[in-house]
Amino acid sequence: MNSLYERLDQAFKQAIKQQQPVAASTLRLLKSAIRYREVELKRSLTEEELQATVATQVKQRREAIGEYAKAGRPDLANKEEEELSVLLSFLPPQLSVEEVETAVSQIIQELGASGPKDLGKVMKAAMASLAGRAEGKLIQEIARQHLGS
Repeated sequence: MNSLYERLDQAFKQAIKQQQPVAASTLRLLKSAIRYREVELKRSLTEEELQATVATQVKQRREAIGEYAKAGRPDLANKEEEELSVLLSFLPPQLSVEEVETAVSQIIQELGASGPKDLGKVMKAAMASLAGRAEGKLIQEIARQHLGS
């Protein structure tokens, strides 16, 4: 098994021993999502695929926090935020907006992108190089600003 999977397993066992229900249930759901993905692909996941699965769970929690906040349910939003903090501990440290902006502008220069029509090429390269370290929405927003679309 790879290191992320082992860290996940250890954290799950520790959460159960220390009676941390939010962490245990969050990690149980994450392990379930990983197993589901492995069954779907009929093989074990690579480190990158594990990170992508964690990132998907993070994205789901962030969307749920927004929806609960809009619906006036701070109790559920707080629970999702606790789950989000557990999940973020399994991802590499997130880049700041300035770091993402620098990386995206460098990619635009390397590709020679000049306008909105090049957004697809820029996004493909940016998502590959910044995978797991920055949210896709932020990358797209910055790329659009730089390309003038």
